[in-house]
Amino acid sequence: MSRVFWDTNLWIYLLEGRGALADRVAALRERMQERRDQMFTSAFTLGEILVKPIERGDEALAARYTRVIQATAIVVPFSAEAAPSYARIRLDRSIRPPDAIQLACAATAEIDLFITNDERLSRKTVPGINFVASLDRSFL
Repeated sequence: MSRVFWDTNLWIYLLEGRGALADRVAALRERMQERRDQMFTSAFTLGEILVKPIERGDEALAARYTRVIQATAIVVPFSAEAAPSYARIRLDRSIRPPDAIQLACAATAEIDLFITNDERLSRKTVPGINFVASLDRSFL
């Protein structure tokens, strides 16, 4: 059993459910369930996922997305505990602030595997996260 953090883009693929990336993420989720891995994401992810439904005035969809994420994953807050990790991550100016928030939340939760579809992040080493991998290179 591993502690696996999903970046926002994986949730978008899963929830919107279209195309090869959605199929890849659904297969990844199934494999995680077979292994009994723990799923994590951040409150930042939840906020990002809600932008489009709220923009369209679709409160029912926003509520559905919220229910799915909260039922599927442990939602890690961006807290004062994560702030020092965020600051250390941001010393690498190639990492954008939203990505640093995600990585800091994952590091605070002591994640085994952080999965993203952002190839730039997959080359980063972050204390508190054992591996950062792209969706194409995830180990599961």
